[in-house]
Parts: sequence; C-alpha cells; structure tokens
Amino acid sequence: MNHNEHDDYEDYDGEDYEDDEDDGLSDRDADLKDVREQVAQLTDGLETLTLTGDDGVLPAIPDGVAGCGAVVAEFCWSRLKRDEQDAFLAKLKKASGKDALLVLVDEIYVEGTSNTVARTDLQGNTYEIVTTEDGQRVERPMSYPTDSALRKRLANAAKEIRVARWEYFWVATCKFK
Repeated sequence: MNHNEHDDYEDYDGEDYEDDEDDGLSDRDADLKDVREQVAQLTDGLETLTLTGDDGVLPAIPDGVAGCGAVVAEFCWSRLKRDEQDAFLAKLKKASGKDALLVLVDEIYVEGTSNTVARTDLQGNTYEIVTTEDGQRVERPMSYPTDSALRKRLANAAKEIRVARWEYFWVATCKFK
C-alpha cells in the first residue's frame, strides 16, 4: 500500500493502520490477507495440505498424507537452515507427489518492522534474536532469500518456478518434478 495515496492512518506500535477497505488491518495484515486470497485462487479445487510455521517452529507434516494436489507452506522456508531445505522439499513432495503445486509464503525483510539479522554462519544461514513469552532471548534461523536464490534452491525438486513479491511477503509457486 502506498501511504502517499492515503491520509487517514495513524501510527500504532510501529504499524500503519488505515480505515479503508481493509477494516482497520495493519498494512502487514492487509498484505497477508491479499497474499492468502491469491494463494486460495491458485489452489482452488485442489486437495491442499497447509502448513504454517508459528513463532519460528516448523510444523510437522502429518503422517499418512499422500496425494495432495497442492501444498502451501507459510512461514516455513525462511526458518530452515540451508542444509534442511532439500529434506523439507522431499517430505513435501512425498505428501503430494509429482506435478503437485507447491506454494511457499514467507516474509520480506522490511526495515523498521522485521527483526534485525543478528549473525550469519559459515554455511550462509542467517539468524535473528527474538524474545520468548517467558522473557528469554533466543537465536533462531531466519533468512530473507532473493528471487534468484529461491529459484536456484527449488530447481532440484521443482519446475515452473515463479516468485512474486508484495510489500511484506514473497510467494514462490512451482510444481514438483
């Protein structure tokens, strides 16, 4: 959203809120709503397995899932270390099968909104520092891949790779080989 076109927002905890068509959603939440609407259109009519990573914890793929027409993985990819990505893709392919649609949704680094990258290890994994609900500061993997890095990483397992970006999120779509 472009704030130059809207004058009716107020700053609230670092988030911009507008009183237009998104019923008071923050720009980030409105962006996510739009992304999810687009993903729903892509997966319409397909049996879809949806996985969402919460608070940096990757979800387990349910046992016995096979033959889904699509897999949507939200907020998972950026929490994986590079040496975990191929195994993650293999598990998703096993749950769905050849030619199934894979949709990855994750965050874009946004200055002032995203947590700061604390360090990068020798393998190129980046980490952020977050505070848990009980007040502990912990380090967790968090990457912000470029379009070319996503395409390159997905190319071993997938074809027809496309990447789209919104203000706060990126979406990669592809089909398993």
